[in-house]
Formats: sequence, structure tokens, C-alpha cells
Amino acid sequence: MVKVFLLLMLMSSPNQLTIKYNGILFKSEADCITARDGYMDAYKTKEEQYKDSIITKAFCIPFDAFPLVKTKGIGA
Repeated sequence: MVKVFLLLMLMSSPNQLTIKYNGILFKSEADCITARDGYMDAYKTKEEQYKDSIITKAFCIPFDAFPLVKTKGIGA
């Protein structure tokens, strides 16, 4: 088993029945936190009108996973 970190990004907007999400795997917690902070910093710089129409949060979630043989991304 290897430990990987899932960057989970959740987005909510008015009058939508669902919450949209996106997830990205990272090999290290530091990489995940850096990506999370960059995502949230980009959101914070948006105009107030945008932030009134979309609320977002991001989390780094650690979990054990089977080793990945080959991926286009992290290669954990």
C-alpha cells in the first residue's frame, strides 16, 4: 500500500440541486496543500459577483491505496 492525497474541490451555486466536484491525486501532502492553496487563492481573487454565484472549498484527504503501475499524472 502507498499513501496518496486526494485534492477534493467542491463547488456549489444557487438553484442547483447538486454540488459539483473535481479530484486530483498527489504523491505527497505538501504537493496537495500547495495545489489546494493555489486553487483557493485563485478563487479569492475573483470578483465579488463571481463569489456570489459560486461557493467553493478544497480539501486534501489522505488515504492508503494500491500502488499505481502507470498513470499520466502522479505515477505513485
